[in-house]
Amino acid sequence: MKHFIRTVAAAAMLAAVASSAQAQANVTVKDAWVRATVPQQKATGAFMQLQAAKDSKFVSVSSPLTPTVEVHEMAMQGDVMRMRQVQSVELPAGKTVELKPGGHHIMMMNLKAQVKEGDTVPLTLVFEGKDGKREQVEIKAPVKALNSAAKPAHAGH
Repeated sequence: MKHFIRTVAAAAMLAAVASSAQAQANVTVKDAWVRATVPQQKATGAFMQLQAAKDSKFVSVSSPLTPTVEVHEMAMQGDVMRMRQVQSVELPAGKTVELKPGGHHIMMMNLKAQVKEGDTVPLTLVFEGKDGKREQVEIKAPVKALNSAAKPAHAGH
């Protein structure tokens, strides 16, 4: 009986620590969404707002939707807007960093099937703190219509 009580107490303590760790996650994700595709389209983007409690960086992302998921940025090179993969996106403490069309965003490539409005896409985001410790945040981003754009900053005010 003592062994059973110890086991239950240990399990309760582990559950409390796990829920406390989740409640104290360094990075919060808001307004995540994925752009729908047309049939045969092989790539799409994911967009969201990230806010870190401590200085951190967004270092990688994965999804069961496709094995090829990268963090990208759009930037001017001379007179041409170009897209390129980046190793990380800085997340200054307390500041919202927006992943949006035309800026930093997530690219999902080599899609095997159409991504349709109303679907949800699971994403695992990986963040790294100044101490080198990594944190994963799992989200399910809704798929929005092809003509969707980022919400204006003043939306909802």
